[in-house]
Amino acid sequence: MLTCENLRLSLEGKQILDDVSLTVRDSEFVVITGPNGGGKSTLAKVIAGVQPVDGGRVLLDGEDLSALSVTERARRGVSFAFQQPVRFKGLTVRDLLGIALGRDREDLLCPALQEVGLCARDYLDRELDASLSGGEIKRIEIATLLLRDSRFLLFDEPEAGIDLWSFSNLIDVFDRLRSRHDRAIIVISHQERILRIADRIVVLADGHITADDRGDRILPQLLAEQTACMFCPQRREGC
Repeated sequence: MLTCENLRLSLEGKQILDDVSLTVRDSEFVVITGPNGGGKSTLAKVIAGVQPVDGGRVLLDGEDLSALSVTERARRGVSFAFQQPVRFKGLTVRDLLGIALGRDREDLLCPALQEVGLCARDYLDRELDASLSGGEIKRIEIATLLLRDSRFLLFDEPEAGIDLWSFSNLIDVFDRLRSRHDRAIIVISHQERILRIADRIVVLADGHITADDRGDRILPQLLAEQTACMFCPQRREGC
């Protein structure tokens, strides 16, 4: 179980996280959503260890991770996928997956690619360069997290920068991972299709959690609010 306790963070005089507390169970698929600038991506980075906080703690099964680096948290089973995965010139997919696994075992690398919907024969020896689409590189990144046997997978707006076809494939990957019940998934997103497969939806706005409930309870309200805002006469003034 992953627990955030009373997280507080100010940057450049602005309160980004204000006493944020959250618990995610081992097999949950949780989507954190909310308006831009509400603190969603910052919260993911705090959990992963990318961003330090002014106060509060991040716990994994009761162990305080607050003083641990990104690498040390990954070894504990908490892995983070950035909005834009890094491309490594001269490195092949096989190289990257082998680094994640700790050894080059094709019998283990191939199933990881298959799990994210990629044919190992077509991808293992391809370079991680511009010839790979945004959707392909993100699915390869997910495969690296699976090979590290991460218990908690954090995704910061995985839909960013990918086309509609790739996004559909990504939804299929998340749906398969969700059905396995052997790891928790936390996704930062405002995309309706991702929200629809969430076990829980957490709304973060102005550094506060304003809602936290089952996805099927929260989503209709979010969609209704979005529709109302579209027709709000003050929309042009920043409503």
